[in-house]
Amino acid sequence: MSTDPASAADSPFRPDPAARDRAPQFVLPLVVRIERAAPPARTDALETAARAVLTMLADPRSVGEGEWARAMRDWQDGRIRKVVRRARGAEWRRAEALPGITVTGKSAEVRVFPPVPLDGWPKDLARLQVSGTDLDDPDPVPPADPGLPTLWLNPGLAMSAGKAMAQAGHGAQLAWLALSPEARATWRATDFPLAVRTAAPAHWPSLTTGTLPEVRDAGFTEIAPGSCTVVADHPALR
Repeated sequence: MSTDPASAADSPFRPDPAARDRAPQFVLPLVVRIERAAPPARTDALETAARAVLTMLADPRSVGEGEWARAMRDWQDGRIRKVVRRARGAEWRRAEALPGITVTGKSAEVRVFPPVPLDGWPKDLARLQVSGTDLDDPDPVPPADPGLPTLWLNPGLAMSAGKAMAQAGHGAQLAWLALSPEARATWRATDFPLAVRTAAPAHWPSLTTGTLPEVRDAGFTEIAPGSCTVVADHPALR
């Protein structure tokens, strides 16, 4: 799963898509905990995945001379791929033992790991399944607070929960890159509050004709290349 990020003055991305294709390709692994007896709610899993990506981007180990900084730079030099896998029981415990960050939502737990080469996953992550991340919301999802950063999903696209989690992560990352340093610091200080919602069909066109960051999928899985999957609406970007 990947995206072509919107341009920004301080973006780490190579401006030429062809150059990103020629660069070594890395992937940001995310693992969602799905126990048979107590799976997370879908929307909470999407929101927790987005917060996990933001937490990784803002972690001191990911910037400057931090221990993950080189991997983060290598990852952002290529296509910005994220892959979500599922784990339970002993699988989850093995994943937790690897370097990374676990972010907890109301019902979801998502662990994000430093980027790895596309064909160089740690064995305890490589053996985890990508499929099987279909989740439901057992209760009605309330409307998003207008003052809350919101990642709007395309109402015309059907995505598995795993795919949607990766796309929400892309949207959160594009919002982060588009923000000023001051806005980033404020968002980080409040532990990255956000909402993920499916846009109303009547609302979607207005979201995609403005200046908000848009995720355009590369088309490796599930949906057609170039499809707009997410629009990132942060109050500081309006």
